[in-house]
Amino acid sequence: MDRECQELSELWLDTPIGPMRALADATHLHALEFHDEPPSGATAGTASAEPLRQIESELRAYFAGESADFRTPLRIGGNALERKVWERLARVPLGETCSYGDIARDVGHIESVRVIARYCGTNRVPVVIPCHRCIGSDGSLIGFGGGLWRKKWLLRHEGRMRPVGLFAEERH
Repeated sequence: MDRECQELSELWLDTPIGPMRALADATHLHALEFHDEPPSGATAGTASAEPLRQIESELRAYFAGESADFRTPLRIGGNALERKVWERLARVPLGETCSYGDIARDVGHIESVRVIARYCGTNRVPVVIPCHRCIGSDGSLIGFGGGLWRKKWLLRHEGRMRPVGLFAEERH
């Protein structure tokens, strides 16, 4: 079956920052979305596709403050520059931030900060690809599709998760 025509399964997850909907085919996660409330009739349920089971487990560990290690296979499309931006975002360490200008410079498009910001906004798997770690050059919290209150919550949450000291088990 052509991958473009594969049926997607969905899973609704309750999180500390509101409901999230995960969409996957049998082998890859395609999207992870924030919602202020699930649509009428939507219920959190058992994941039918393996990527949904995997992302559910990884997100539970993340929101419990236990791990930010996401390994669910992704199929999120994007052009070559979008993928470079997303790959660079994925390398921003837990508990740290970078500016849109930093990302633009790192992917070789220093003149395209607005384009980089737009590509952060087209990220289909927030949290997994941590676009919330990208901030304004002046340190301000700007631009997050899930809402700035979620961005602030995620950054605070990750600040508490960040390992300190010699051993990763030591936490703030």
